[in-house]
Amino acid sequence: MLVSYHRVNELGVITIDNPPVNALSYGVRKGILEAITTAHADDSKAVVILCEGRTFIAGSDISEFGKPIAEPSLPQVNAAIEALAKPVVAAIHGTALGGGFELALSCHYRCALESAFVGLPEVTLGLLPGAGGTQRVPRLIGVQAALDMMTGGQKIAASKALKLGLIDRVLSGSMKDGALAYARELVASGTGPRRIRDMSIAPESFAGEAFDAYRNRLNQRKRGQESPQKIVDCVEAAITMPFDEGLAYERSSFIERSQSEQSAALRHIFFAERQAPKVLGLDKNITPRSIDQVAVIGAGTMGGGIAMSFANAGIPVTLLELNQGGLDAGLALISQNYSVTVGKGKLSEEEAATRQALISGTTDYAALASADLVIEAVFESMDVKKQVFGRLDEVCKAGAILASNTSYLDVYEIAAATTRPLDVVGLHFFSPANVMRLLEVVRAEQTADDVVATVMRLGKRIGKVPVLAGVCFGFIGN
Repeated sequence: MLVSYHRVNELGVITIDNPPVNALSYGVRKGILEAITTAHADDSKAVVILCEGRTFIAGSDISEFGKPIAEPSLPQVNAAIEALAKPVVAAIHGTALGGGFELALSCHYRCALESAFVGLPEVTLGLLPGAGGTQRVPRLIGVQAALDMMTGGQKIAASKALKLGLIDRVLSGSMKDGALAYARELVASGTGPRRIRDMSIAPESFAGEAFDAYRNRLNQRKRGQESPQKIVDCVEAAITMPFDEGLAYERSSFIERSQSEQSAALRHIFFAERQAPKVLGLDKNITPRSIDQVAVIGAGTMGGGIAMSFANAGIPVTLLELNQGGLDAGLALISQNYSVTVGKGKLSEEEAATRQALISGTTDYAALASADLVIEAVFESMDVKKQVFGRLDEVCKAGAILASNTSYLDVYEIAAATTRPLDVVGLHFFSPANVMRLLEVVRAEQTADDVVATVMRLGKRIGKVPVLAGVCFGFIGN
């Protein structure tokens, strides 16, 4: 059963169970609306909406995009939730994203586990929130914060969401127990529904000129992208139109964007990126190797960027260069890159320092003896790479994965320079390696299956999109 309703004394509990991410499919929407109708008719004092499994509603059913939506639509479900004459509490764990968070916003109160995240990431698919997000969020947290949240599309941790006012309470321990306790508090205090639709936005808080300035800044940062500009239009409508008219404008804008070529292209990328890491014929039960310590050979622009990619994921890295001068220059460039990131406001100084502290330097191959993965990022010369891999064969521990960052050389031939070709693989990062998300995983003739499984999984761990390639000139990207 996708959605169930039961009583816990004076509370009504709506439970959604649609694995793996409790997406808002037609069946879920229909079930929620039926449960709300039941709650309206019974003598419960408050209602809690929660989800089974690993997460709250992680979004709408993306497979429905571009197709006629069967009623009830999500806006209809949200309207029914918001109209309920008794307090409704959304109990969030895991992630509440997109339509899932819009449903939570239609609830009168929101609580979340401290490990939870919320967000409206539709912009990343060339869309915009289409079930009240652009109308409710500015009423809740203000226009500037709402614009930044929706045009950026990032996930927001529960602690920050609490500070912004997106949620009302952060829970620890049992999500269900905490949410029920919160609902009981509301009942005991006589607190009734609090509908975001009834909240007002001071028109002078963000005048027309401010919207124009925001659009100009967006155009510089997201040139050619249509949905961020449409989000601004919808948020402006939240100020200039009554709530229901703003909702209608948002919905028509959402439908327009969902039928656009740009959104279709971005949705294709979304599915392709999730399909790419799946390796046909690879045993799903294979055990990946543990990667707790990484080494990178070559402290140039590419090697430094690769080191940053691992440090950014919390993995310690040893950076090897042949001489101290080259090593110092490489570490200085890494420091400069982090300083630039801090200057742009993307990292705090403390976060940058923590990441940089994970990168250490050496000129001694012996320092690589404990590495679980060693990535060679030296000059594109077969002779040089063979020398490097021959040396790694001597110093690296048994089971260590030896990877080449080559962009076109024969990984078969590189592997032949070792006595352990099963452990050799290509890991082709694209420059700048700490920014570009594509990672080509090049499987050589004898590369072990568990090595392939390990590096494909590792690619996702460090925020890359791993794509498996065979050995051919230039692989896929070049």
